[in-house]
Amino acid sequence: MPALFEPLILRSLTLRNRLWIAPMCQYSVGAMDGVPTDWHLVHLGQFAIGGAGLVVTEATAVSPDGRISPQDTGIWTDEQADAWARTVRFIRAQGAAAGIQLGHAGRKASTFAPWGTDQRGSVPVEQGGWPTVGPTSDPFDDFEAPTALDEAGIDAVVTAFGEAATRAVSAGFDVVEIHAAHGYLLHQFLSPLVNTRTDAYGGSLENRARLLLRVVDEVRSAIGDVVLMVRFSATDWVDGGWNEVDTATVAGWAATAGVDFFDISTGGAVPGVHIPLSSGYQVPFASHVKDNAHVLVSAVGLITDASEAEDIVRSGRADAVMIAREALRDPHFPLRAAALFGIDDLAPSQYGRAPYRATD
Repeated sequence: MPALFEPLILRSLTLRNRLWIAPMCQYSVGAMDGVPTDWHLVHLGQFAIGGAGLVVTEATAVSPDGRISPQDTGIWTDEQADAWARTVRFIRAQGAAAGIQLGHAGRKASTFAPWGTDQRGSVPVEQGGWPTVGPTSDPFDDFEAPTALDEAGIDAVVTAFGEAATRAVSAGFDVVEIHAAHGYLLHQFLSPLVNTRTDAYGGSLENRARLLLRVVDEVRSAIGDVVLMVRFSATDWVDGGWNEVDTATVAGWAATAGVDFFDISTGGAVPGVHIPLSSGYQVPFASHVKDNAHVLVSAVGLITDASEAEDIVRSGRADAVMIAREALRDPHFPLRAAALFGIDDLAPSQYGRAPYRATD
């Protein structure tokens, strides 16, 4: 059995393989009410049909002001949770596990979607935007300056994550992922380049990790035995910033607090940095966290070849591989990868008359 297609057991959940779909923002809630639509059902459902072991939603806001854009999905209301349940049922019916990424964009919230308009940056209130929050009042790039969260505001964020997690479980999700990457709120608190607070939430690594660990505790309490993941950016790509050593340290603390798995990406907290993009460029960061924190991790980032994905898992550099852009290009990538390794029983029976071949 290829390592990529060996099942992985996390708590009581068995994932059918190690080839997973990463969160991908769709900016497709036209009503701007956070309720997922038919687009999300079909977009995510196609990956389950295509053989993925785990399908994770886009960054789903835990509160209205946590959305990246007005068109983002959310799970701060029961109506949103009920709408997500339909997609969850479909994903699970195809043999895949359904995951939800819970996020708060912090100072990078209330921005224009990257398509459908020529406008960029912060959305004015009169166009559906809202005031943002962050660890300090320093803005990201040329976005509107946020309001620095006080103790009550921090408590409200923690509560919002817990309530969103409760709704995620009610919707049937198998996996809950806390988004602490890509320069959004939890990453903003982690990064010393962004978090310059001088209270209990700033300064030392322990203080900068305090919000994340409070969220982990709250979410773990809310979801019971459901699988819990955290997505980290393992480096800010700037000297003196958040790095893989910090990530491994905090991952160890989070694992002790009940996190089962870590999804390792990079970047996003600091604008204008140079990221040396290449195939598998983030794999060494995943490997570092795995080896130093002694935790399970996934690798993500420009992984487009099935043989490369197999080598990443078989070599032990990561325990799973997440794909995103390649899945958009080919939603059935896992089926094609399975065919490459001689596995012919992953496709749904409805597609049985059109088997994939290794040369397809």
